[in-house]
Amino acid sequence: MKKFVNDPKQYVPEMLKGIALANPDTLKYVPAYNLIMRADSPNPDRVSIIQGSGSGHEPAHVMTVGKGMLDAACPGDVFSAPPMDYVYETTKLLASPKGVLLLVNNYTGDRMAFEMAQELSAADGVNVKTLFIDDDVAVQDSTYTVGRRGVAGNFFVMKAVGAAAEQGADLDELVRIGEKVDSVTRTMGIALTSCTPPAKGSPLFELGDDEIEVGVGIHGEPGRRRAKLTTANEMTDEMLDAVVKDLPYVAGDRVALMINGLGGTPISELYILFGRAHERLTELGITVGRSYVGEYCTSLDMAGASLTLVRLDDEIEALLAAPAEIAARVF
Repeated sequence: MKKFVNDPKQYVPEMLKGIALANPDTLKYVPAYNLIMRADSPNPDRVSIIQGSGSGHEPAHVMTVGKGMLDAACPGDVFSAPPMDYVYETTKLLASPKGVLLLVNNYTGDRMAFEMAQELSAADGVNVKTLFIDDDVAVQDSTYTVGRRGVAGNFFVMKAVGAAAEQGADLDELVRIGEKVDSVTRTMGIALTSCTPPAKGSPLFELGDDEIEVGVGIHGEPGRRRAKLTTANEMTDEMLDAVVKDLPYVAGDRVALMINGLGGTPISELYILFGRAHERLTELGITVGRSYVGEYCTSLDMAGASLTLVRLDDEIEALLAAPAEIAARVF
């Protein structure tokens, strides 16, 4: 497998260095903790928001640091939770008088690292709380998680709490908002191929030329079933039906619809999926109020996509519409 890689052990540090060099006025890189942070953080008038998770999901989370989004991200190696001390030191560096909010995708390693870091930081006098994100409807449990997994829906939690923090909301209010958004957000993904971690140099799992993984996790963990490749419309329908029935979303709802690429899918194909999903939602009497198509939470070079719905109300929609400035911005 051909990759733009030097030393696989330096894959993450070299990526982080590049992100910082490309955004010298707005971002700061702290190599000791794999830390990308806003240059203007911590701010005494704003709660600091931090997320970590493993690398390999870019732009989540190191490319979503910026005004109206995260204050900092401290990732681990590819598909590996950050070490507890990275999270602990990041929390101390970003400590604000208004507090620190830790956002955690619901995987066992991430929960352990962030919960231990929260405990140590609180013992040091930091006002810190943790919010878990678990939007994946594909499986209830897996070897990677306790309960449902946190996948592309984490974008909407980051966006909402980031906007509220920018407006001066306190820590308890951010937890309320984050939990509210998570509670009305659901995601389902399908993989067409595996992905290739730089340190492994070969596909993480095997899929036949005519096979798909329905409900795949963002680390390649199994989903609901292995199935035969079918049409784009049929795959969209399977993702949408699973998501709609889970909350459930019903006629009269207004939603945000995201089609998220997993790293190796052309944007043209993502718009094909979006068009079908939009049509189906309209048939169900569900209005698409906000649209998102692109790569938000990837799995390295995996070909595939996920579909996310968020039930909107006036509060959530206003927060999602608030301005943000991040390293992953596209012009």
